[in-house]
Amino acid sequence: MKGNAIIGQSGGPTSVINTSLAGVIETAMASDKIDKIYGMNYGIEGFLDKQLIDLGNQKPEVLKGLQNTPSSALGSSRHKLTDGDLPLILDILKKYSIRYFFLIGGNDTMDTIHRVEKYCRNNNYVLMCIGIPKTVDNDLYGTDHTPGFPSAARYNMLSVAQSGVLARDMQKVDKFVIYQTIGRDAGWLAAATALAKKHESDAPHLIYCPERLFIKDQFIEDAENCIAEYGWVSIVVSEGLLYPDGTPVSAAEEKDSFNNKEFGAMGGASVGLNVHKILKDATGFRGEFQITESLNMCAIDRAAPIDLQEAFDCGKEAVNLASEGNSGYMVTIERVSDNPYRTVFGKTELSNVAIRAKSMPEDFINKRGNFVTYKLINYMRPLIGEIPSYIQLDKTIVDKIDE
Repeated sequence: MKGNAIIGQSGGPTSVINTSLAGVIETAMASDKIDKIYGMNYGIEGFLDKQLIDLGNQKPEVLKGLQNTPSSALGSSRHKLTDGDLPLILDILKKYSIRYFFLIGGNDTMDTIHRVEKYCRNNNYVLMCIGIPKTVDNDLYGTDHTPGFPSAARYNMLSVAQSGVLARDMQKVDKFVIYQTIGRDAGWLAAATALAKKHESDAPHLIYCPERLFIKDQFIEDAENCIAEYGWVSIVVSEGLLYPDGTPVSAAEEKDSFNNKEFGAMGGASVGLNVHKILKDATGFRGEFQITESLNMCAIDRAAPIDLQEAFDCGKEAVNLASEGNSGYMVTIERVSDNPYRTVFGKTELSNVAIRAKSMPEDFINKRGNFVTYKLINYMRPLIGEIPSYIQLDKTIVDKIDE
């Protein structure tokens, strides 16, 4: 089937989302089944307003530069698709002879493309719809990991490692440091910071993920034990932590259009600040807090090499799947082995992915719920890239200085 193609980006960006876009454009332009490749200006919201960009008319240096450009070059949107939007979408698809439909995004994005594909099929319009996975949270079903996650994990790991060196050397001033990662329902990013730890005394000492309930008294005990042993403590918390009664530790109340809790953008609620207050009130110690929010979504300077390659290849695979007559699927990455690291690409039905969140396996977190296990370390090691080493002075105190 010959026709035009459309590609959009949705939701929060990643360091490598434009790399996937570059993979789609390059492969579509080389396909004998695709005439023109259009881009949605600001996602499905722009598409509904007929804001289409001719991506095949871009300068070669622009297309090449996409692979090393952060954020979402097409512009993104968090528009929640309504049933009333679908007839207009079909009209626009027909007007521009679009037969290939691609969206790069997460759970909610896969729901959008799933609904578009189903509506077109029910109305006898042949449209090849393929989702391209993207999320720093790594919470998509059906895939070993998502493009964007390894780079965000690397960003957080490096931040915790370097802030840990700072906290170690400043322990006479600040006894603790709280580092907050994003992750509404899954603690993958918080857990990944464990790879910063090369020695027992290195940061992080404690990691708390939303897969386990946050028990205040137990946390205080764990933190005080670390301070007693090391002189300071590095604590990583995921934004989605809940108390045993289901109350968010962040005290977040605002929700977005998809009924998801807003931890940073709207309500200003912060798990990092609240955990900081808990520990300060319990111990009287002064401490630091670090909240990066969206910085790990756009740090191309810290992108993991494997992430850049896989993101581009996911874009290519999406076009190949659609060209072969596949529709209603998301591209997946399937791990064959950890060492040597080897993966293959597959596909999963969009209905398996839409509006669901993949939590970490139970055995990736220790029984106490305050750190990860070696299974998580083995899972992460191939994705995160080279881990730097930092020195520590031999601080043997001189007993006597000869005069």
